[in-house]
Amino acid sequence: MATPVRRHRGGAVQDRPLGWARNPLTEFDQLLSEMSGLIESTVGGAAPAVAWTPLADVTEADDAFHIEIELPGVKSKDIDVEANGQELVVTGEIKEKERKGVLRRSTRRTGAFEYRLWLPGEVDTEKINARMSDGVLTISVPKAEVAKPRHVEISETSESTGSSG
Repeated sequence: MATPVRRHRGGAVQDRPLGWARNPLTEFDQLLSEMSGLIESTVGGAAPAVAWTPLADVTEADDAFHIEIELPGVKSKDIDVEANGQELVVTGEIKEKERKGVLRRSTRRTGAFEYRLWLPGEVDTEKINARMSDGVLTISVPKAEVAKPRHVEISETSESTGSSG
C-alpha cells in the first residue's frame, strides 16, 4: 500500500515542507495516535489506554545508579516510584488541563506513563532516594554492599628461610 502524499499546484509531490527536520520517533508516535483513534472509532472507545515512556538518562557510579526522568509539569504527588529487587518502576499520569476555546494543535504528552528499568546489579532498596526539581525526577539507587567494587590490598610477607636439618 502506498503512503499518501500531498500534491501541490503543478502536480509536484512533496512529502514534507522544505526545511522539515525528520524525526522517526515523532512520526511513529503520530502513527500510533492515528491507529489508536481508528481503533476507538471502530470499537467504540473500548481500546485500553497505552502508557507512554518518558525520556530518561541512567548513569552508574561506583556506589549507586542515578536515573533522571523528564516529567515537565508533573507534580511529585502524581508519581509513584517502586523498587522490587533489581527492577525500578516509575508510574504516574499527566492530566490534560481544561482549556477554553478550540485547541488547534497539541504535541504535549498526556495520560498514563510508565518507566521500567532493570538494574544490572544488586541494589539496596531501603536507601533509594527520589527528588523532583524543575520537571526532572532524579532517583538515586545505592548499590548493595556486596555489589560495590572493593579494592583488595596485597600484603607483603618476608620469606623466612627455614633451617635445614
